[in-house]
Amino acid sequence: MTVRPYREPDIATLAALFTESVHTLASAYYDESQLAAWAPRPPDLPMWRHRLSSVRTLVAEVDAHPVGFISYEENGHIDLLYTSPAHARMGIATTLYSHTEALLIAHGVTEAFTEASLVARPFFERRGFEVTEEQYVQLRGVTFQRFAMRKALRT
Repeated sequence: MTVRPYREPDIATLAALFTESVHTLASAYYDESQLAAWAPRPPDLPMWRHRLSSVRTLVAEVDAHPVGFISYEENGHIDLLYTSPAHARMGIATTLYSHTEALLIAHGVTEAFTEASLVARPFFERRGFEVTEEQYVQLRGVTFQRFAMRKALRT
């Protein structure tokens, strides 16, 4: 596996990876209306292009094919972290998060934070994040539970 910066030609692949990840890996936690609201099919590529232009993104590849990605902001906010269902639980997310944490620490960031889904909460807890607030948010008219989480970074 290699980790590299996001490139504009990745957009369709990452949007499809996100959509498949949500509909497959989150299906035990969310109902069909929630999955459809969270990851509409087909993906809205202009929305994805806009979203990824406002964050830093790293892409994990296996055999030159993207299998996961993480998007973050320089203030320590972890915005997106997704792996393809075919590569789930193979260390892809862990590697992406570890790279990102190292970059944040190198830039003097002292705290990482995220809004984790029901699926992602255990992943972040295993990396030392703590829930600071249980939240209920609306997306496309559908309510979702998520968790604001924070972690102090060692600099």
